[in-house]
Amino acid sequence: MNMPFDLLLGRKTYDIWAAHWPHHGDVWPNVNSATKYIASNRITSGEWQPCVFLGGDVAAKVSELKQQEGPDLHVYGSANLLQTLIKQDLVDAYWLKIYPLTLGDGKRLFVDGTIPAAFKVSDSKVSPSGVIIVNYERA
Repeated sequence: MNMPFDLLLGRKTYDIWAAHWPHHGDVWPNVNSATKYIASNRITSGEWQPCVFLGGDVAAKVSELKQQEGPDLHVYGSANLLQTLIKQDLVDAYWLKIYPLTLGDGKRLFVDGTIPAAFKVSDSKVSPSGVIIVNYERA
C-alpha cells in the first residue's frame, strides 16, 4: 500500500471514495496523489484530482493504459468494472483478503463465463484475527 499506484475505479466507488479520502488521506499514503481512472459514461469530471474519466470501450482503454509506463493500476470495490476486466482477460494479479465471516448473499468475484486462467501464490499471511491475505499473480 506504500508503493506508488494508480486507481482504476467504477463510478459508484469513485463517488463514495471522493467524498471520503480527500479528508482522510493521512490514513492511506498516496491515495490522494494517485491518478484515479474512472470508468463511467455518466460523469466526465470530478473534484478528487488527479482523475481521468474513461467512457466508451473501457476494456480497450484499460488495455492501452496497461501498455504505458507508470505505477500499477489497483482496483478496489468496483464489482461491475472488475467483471468487465476479468472477461477481457485484463487482470494480472489478485490481492484477496478473506475474512472469517459470512454475510449471506453478495457479489461474486468469479461469475459464470469467467475465462479460465492460471495464477500462483506470490505472498500470503494470516492476521491475528484470522483474515487471510493472499496475493496471486499470473502463473
